[in-house]
Order: sequence, then C-alpha cells, then structure tokens
Amino acid sequence: MRHLVVVNNPKNWPLDIPGGEVISAKDYVTNPVYTSLRNVKVFNLCRSYRYQALGYYVSLLATARGHKPFPDVLTIQDIKSQTIIRIVSEELDGLIQKSLKRILGNQFTLSIYFGKNLAKRYDRLAHSLFSHFRAPLLRAEFSRKENIWFLKNIQPIATSEIQEDHIPFISRAAEEFFKKRYTGPRKKEPRYDLAILTNPDEPIPPSDEKAIQRFIRVAESMDFYTELITKEDYSRLNEFDALFIRETTSVNHHTYRMARRAEKEGLVVIDDPNSILLCTNKVYLAELLKKHQISAPDTLIFSSVQPEVIEEKLGFPCILKQPDSSFSLGVLKADNADEFTLKAEQLLEKSEILIAQQFIPTPFDWRVGILNGKPLYCCKYFMARKHWQIYERSGNGKTYGGATETIPLENAPSQIIKLALKAAGLIGDGLYGVDLKEKNGKIYVIEVNDNPSIDSGIEDAFLKDNLYKTILDEFLKRIEKQKRISG
Repeated sequence: MRHLVVVNNPKNWPLDIPGGEVISAKDYVTNPVYTSLRNVKVFNLCRSYRYQALGYYVSLLATARGHKPFPDVLTIQDIKSQTIIRIVSEELDGLIQKSLKRILGNQFTLSIYFGKNLAKRYDRLAHSLFSHFRAPLLRAEFSRKENIWFLKNIQPIATSEIQEDHIPFISRAAEEFFKKRYTGPRKKEPRYDLAILTNPDEPIPPSDEKAIQRFIRVAESMDFYTELITKEDYSRLNEFDALFIRETTSVNHHTYRMARRAEKEGLVVIDDPNSILLCTNKVYLAELLKKHQISAPDTLIFSSVQPEVIEEKLGFPCILKQPDSSFSLGVLKADNADEFTLKAEQLLEKSEILIAQQFIPTPFDWRVGILNGKPLYCCKYFMARKHWQIYERSGNGKTYGGATETIPLENAPSQIIKLALKAAGLIGDGLYGVDLKEKNGKIYVIEVNDNPSIDSGIEDAFLKDNLYKTILDEFLKRIEKQKRISG
C-alpha cells in the first residue's frame, strides 16, 4: 500500500518520514495522476481542515477516490460537533478528572501532537483524545465548573500556530508515529490491512489467544497487514480494508458502533452490523424461526409475570432468557412457578420483554459453523459437569465449561447441517454459529450466533490452519470485489 503525506508546501516540511511520499495538497487535489491510484493511505497534514480549505478537500477527495485519509471527513466533522465533544467528555470523565485535578485555574489547554503531549503526565489523556479525534495536531480546551472538568472544545492546530520550541518534540512524535507503521521486519508490502477487534479483559472471548495468533500468522502469510485493535481505535477504522470482530457483540455496545462505522467507511466487516442486530436479539430470532417453520423449542414472549400461563403452555422446568443474552449470561432455568416468579422479576428489571422456552435436556449441544452459506465445522459442546448449560458460573466468579468434540463435516448428521444452513441463511452471508439440540429423533434450532467461537484445538481440530485460511480467503474475496466495484 502506497503512503502519501500531503502538506501545503513540501519545501517547508521538515520531517523525513519512513515509507512516506511527501506531496503538496494542491498537487493531490488537481493532478489526475492521483485520481487513478489504488491501495493508498493519505496522511493529511495540511494547516487547516476548515470547510472549503485545501486540507478539507484532501480528505474529501481521498474518500471519494477510495483512498484512506487521516484524518477522514467524519473525524473533521466530529471535531466540529459539540454533541460528539460532549459524548467524548462524558466517556473520558474519569481520566479527565484524574489528569487535571492539580490544575489551579478553571481553564486548561492541552496540545496533542500525534497522540502525545510534551508533559508525560498528560500522555494518557492525549492518547485517548487522539483515539477519538484522529488528527495529527490538535488543541483540546477544558473548563471547570463546580469543581468538575469537562472538554469544552477541540480543534486542529495550524502549523503557523505551533510554538517554535515545540517543533523538535513534534518532529520526534511524528517520526515515531510513522516509523511504528512503516518500518519493521515485513518481507514485502502487504496487499491489504486487516483489523481484528478484541477485548483483552473479556473472560470468555470468541477466540482464545492461540486462535488469534493463528489468524495473524495465516493472514500475514496471505499478505495481509494485521493489527489487533480495541474499542479505543474506533476513529482509526478507515485506516484498514477489513474489520474482523473477535469480541462478544451486542447492539447497545461499541462492537455494533464499530461495525456500523466500518461498513460506512467501505470496509469488509465480519460480523456485519445487520447480523449483530438480528442475531443478538432472541425475541427476533424466536419470531424468525417460527415464521419460517424451523423447528425450535416452544417459545413464549412475555412482559409480565404470569407463571400459570407459562405452566399451561410450556410446563416446568422452563428456560428464561433476556433478549440480548450470550454465553449463558442472562439465561436462567426455573424449576417451578415460585422460581419462575422470582427469576422473571429479576430479569424484567433489565428488560421489558423476556423469552420463556421449553426446557429440552440433552447431554450436549450441536454447533455448526457457517461462512457465506457453507459449513465450516461441526462440534458437540457437552454440558458442564452436573449442570444444564455448557458453561457454569460459580459463586467465586470462575467459569467452568463442559467437554467438546469436533466432528469431521463428512461424518456429521446431514439433517443437523441442513437445518443449520437453513437457519443461518435467514440472517445473511456472514460467519455464524448455529446451536441445535437433538432429542428423540427431533432436531431443534436453539439460536444463531453472529460471533461464533473459534478456539485453538476445538473448532480447528480437523481443519487446522485451513479453517483460518478459509475465513481469511473470504475476507480477501470480499475486499477485492469491493475494490472492483468502487474502482
């Protein structure tokens, strides 16, 4: 991928940027040679991003040309939005109060140069603001009211406004920023950039550390530049060609917001936002399966505690689910009417709608992994010891899982695969994990997951690296299709 560093006047640009080609903003905007370029990152270091200025058009035209601008137009607009500034101030409130507690006055200005500040004690705050407003040179203005600091304004710093004694620091920060990205042990320039979203603090992530490392190794063997990102990298998404979400998803969550933004920026996204929206809501799934006459446990949707209705329609024991439950969280079993009343009241404090389902005890659940309408793997997930779920969470906060058994696809029951494909096909063409139960010769679809487990030694037990390659091949096909369409 080619890296263009766009400035107002290259003759006055003091930095030697490894891997970067310095050109003028006027040349980038008006010279037709740049219109036809593909696989380009544009680092816009113009002195102003105001509307109709050259710097604004650099980012605007870079987006139109399918290039990847930094900052992008969305960031430029975010900087102007008081609503966004207020949201960021609230999100970073704890860090802001901690960082500025020693300031004596009621006003404070923080200069941010490529995510850094001259004073080390403000580094975390500078980096966090840079992650939300990803522009190279920023000035953040804070005010204090009733002893509470808040972000009042943030804006780009024109190069003409930089203090002369700050220039050596900016030069080092810029060189470090670019060097980190364009130097290192790469054997050749990667074709595309892949971001893998993870949460290092998640107790049961969709992929364990070994699986993530295998994704990285296989991706890089296919000429992907691969980077692990977190929610703090929201504003960096336009730097990549694809986003692979390996963090448990939810609609009211940064995973959904990041999927939405990535899709809007033209990235290939798995899990795509529509799949997150549909799969993470059990109420929707229950209605969808019912409409298409796909066998599922008997289900009731309710909003008030009526144990007599549940007993008549489903009987006890039954399963209670929050609409957005995942990994056994928000899923409870009620053995009788009294338990149902107690547990339903607990869950109704968090959600106005709940699901009650027929309890179908089985020693294991089937899980079929599906990508773009084709089966990837088939596993048996056994219940945790002396428990009715795959995962058991103990009172001390620990989680215990049952055993697993991976079945070669050719040996998997054909009806299990067929029903899983049918259920996943109702959602889309992404990566899904369909959970099913089999009892007395009948198969039931329990749910369709948009973010299925891919753990080392389990789902990849038979395919090994080919499982990771199959998924990454799909990314590659979709990226190249996207490039052809946009080109």
